[in-house]
Amino acid sequence: MVKLTVMANQKFVRKPIGMPYLAGALQQLAANERKAMNNIILIGFMGTGKTTTGKILASRLNRKFIDVDEEIELACGMSVNEIFSVHGEPFFREQEKYAIERVMKHSNAVIATGGGAVLAADNVANLKRDSMIIALQAAPEVILRRLEQCNIPRPLLNKPDRLQVIVKMLADRAPKYQIADLYVDTNTRTPWEVSQIIIDNLRLREKAHRKVSAHS
Repeated sequence: MVKLTVMANQKFVRKPIGMPYLAGALQQLAANERKAMNNIILIGFMGTGKTTTGKILASRLNRKFIDVDEEIELACGMSVNEIFSVHGEPFFREQEKYAIERVMKHSNAVIATGGGAVLAADNVANLKRDSMIIALQAAPEVILRRLEQCNIPRPLLNKPDRLQVIVKMLADRAPKYQIADLYVDTNTRTPWEVSQIIIDNLRLREKAHRKVSAHS
């Protein structure tokens, strides 16, 4: 299996697992490229740029953009912050599960998930179905700065030491984000630059798919 990580100021870094890996790598890239022709799923912690990047990516690829949190708000008739305040997190997670089930009925869409969507196994199973999953990453300090700038209520961060809360939540969720096919560091990149990295990666996978097809 091959996963690609794109860190700040770096190009694609291939991480081979197992030997020999060249033939398997090409086959995996081809399989991922075929998945990318269906839905593109953006996962990652809040403040990593999923919604903004997703809208740009969808526009550039001529795909529908879907924000899971917005789907939950539409279904419940209230904001995410209000849902947490009135009904609590368990109710929100239940609504999140239903929303993911609904949005995954779409095809060829760019879907931005909430930061905790990957915590539930059912959500992960649905998100992985015929999709390419991309994890956006950022440092805790960067995340906090972005969240303070956008001034959107974040119920899970409604605590005195927000930075330490972010650090702990990131550490707890890190293993859950390992389901991704591609990881992109967004610390020093604009949403447009992140979308370009994703598009370049899709082209790389398409090229690998053509190469495998030509030799099959």
